[in-house]
Amino acid sequence: MAVPLSPDALARALRREGVRVAEHGDWQTHNRNHKGAWGPVHGVMLHHTAGTNSLALCRSGTPDLPGPLCIGLVAKDGTVHLVGYGRTNHAGLGSSAVLGAVRTEAALPAPGPDAVDGNARFYGFEIENLGNGRDPYPEAQLDASDRLSAALCRTHGWTARSVIAHKEWTRRKIDPSFSMASMRGRIATRLGSAPTVEPYEPFPGAAFFVPGRTSPLITRAGIRLVAEGCGRYDVGPGPVWGEADRRSYAAWQRELGYSGGAADGVPGRASWDRLRVPRI
Repeated sequence: MAVPLSPDALARALRREGVRVAEHGDWQTHNRNHKGAWGPVHGVMLHHTAGTNSLALCRSGTPDLPGPLCIGLVAKDGTVHLVGYGRTNHAGLGSSAVLGAVRTEAALPAPGPDAVDGNARFYGFEIENLGNGRDPYPEAQLDASDRLSAALCRTHGWTARSVIAHKEWTRRKIDPSFSMASMRGRIATRLGSAPTVEPYEPFPGAAFFVPGRTSPLITRAGIRLVAEGCGRYDVGPGPVWGEADRRSYAAWQRELGYSGGAADGVPGRASWDRLRVPRI
């Protein structure tokens, strides 16, 4: 049980843990606090968005479920977009037995009847994913999810058992669509050492690099490709992944000794790690 952090303290805690943060508008005062007090807080709840246009949805919500729908959205590239702070419409009613287990950091029981308002008791974060079992979670996104969770656990003196899934809170939900045992294992490992800001961007996954993808990560990668003498840009590089980026990355792959289909311009983990794209 803890008093919620101030917005500034939360942003500092995330950045200390190496989270790449983007702040949107009046996020520090955008909340649902008029519906009731927020806090004391007992843990972190993770969700998946199960839709498209996630940033706008998380910030504004819908007519039936007004925003903000979370504190932050974890994008595919690992950026955590802060869209609200305080009471948010993320958890809804859930199990009093689960809340009791989180408070004592005990093993979670199966969720019982919906009886307790989780919006008042948890930090809520949405993870961009369709939740259909086919939409991947890139490593950069999982990395950001465990880092943000560890940041709050470290600050409040919690263990990884204070991080739960929406699907563990209520029988009505299935999100997020990954193993929480694995995620809590990652968080526990991170909490076992001092926070470190890794100097290079983790590989976001090959599926990240599709035509039209927009991210500052793409600009930063292009800058590194130019520095390595592999830039094939007439203009740029810029934040939108396109043919010039693909040709530039293919040149980098050939520079590393790849050929044929292995030099198709789609980043792979080994070539990405050797490119050493600085953290944004």
